[in-house]
Amino acid sequence: MQLIVGVIIVCLCVFGGYAAMGGKLGVLWQPFEFVIILGAAIGAFIIGNPSPVLKNMGSIFGTMFKGSKYSKEAFLELLGLQFTLFKLAKAKGSLALEAHIEDPHGSDIFNQFPIFASDHHAVEFMCDYLRMITLGTENAHELEALMDEELETHHQEQELAVGSMQALGDGTPALGIVAAVLGVIKTMGSIDQPPEILGHLIGGALVGTFFGVFVAYGFFSPMASFLKAAYEAESKYFLSMKAGLLAHMNGYAPAVSVEFARKAVMTPYRPTFAEVEESTGNLTIPTS
Repeated sequence: MQLIVGVIIVCLCVFGGYAAMGGKLGVLWQPFEFVIILGAAIGAFIIGNPSPVLKNMGSIFGTMFKGSKYSKEAFLELLGLQFTLFKLAKAKGSLALEAHIEDPHGSDIFNQFPIFASDHHAVEFMCDYLRMITLGTENAHELEALMDEELETHHQEQELAVGSMQALGDGTPALGIVAAVLGVIKTMGSIDQPPEILGHLIGGALVGTFFGVFVAYGFFSPMASFLKAAYEAESKYFLSMKAGLLAHMNGYAPAVSVEFARKAVMTPYRPTFAEVEESTGNLTIPTS
């Protein structure tokens, strides 16, 4: 929704302003200029990015259209899940978690938290490190280093997507110039035509420069910025998990471990201590 609203505002302001000052919108309709610019941009995008990025373009655009799923509610769920898991481990021992982490989709704990349970990567991260703890991992510093390595790898993968979109924004104005130059070449072939026709041809050529700059700074670069912000929110989500897991491993009480996790959340999405306390107070803690 946010993306759609932004696109509508950009288009209304640019084209509406142009029309309001007496410009003819029909002049801007130059389909072959658009084909040159967007076609070359797509081709350059394919050339410049590895296959994993190209395969993930569906999910990348999905993130841009749906927006970040890491809301305050999502973080409350995460903190509640950690509290429930840590509470069970404290009461029954770490081995009591085994059935839940080996089959999270069938777990009555994970199913209490649908937002978290629908995030495959988050479920895998949580289960993998809880499994390592139940198997006897004792050195918190080594586990933290391993978490950092995994999170850094994931961050680098996301940066590839952000960088590819930013490169698209950076390169499109130059492709607009390419289209404009081709339009000028075409115009020079009609130099013997009357001024009215030449003016139309020159105007059409300049549309290429306009369109390249317009899509670059009106769409592609803002999309890259939005992606970066969405991935930063996801990064904080995993850092919150990391903080809670390490606190639990160091022997803190579940409420304290969850407080470690809460402090890792970005301020706009961070629940208050009272909200977490109220949320965890209403949870059902399984006995096995």
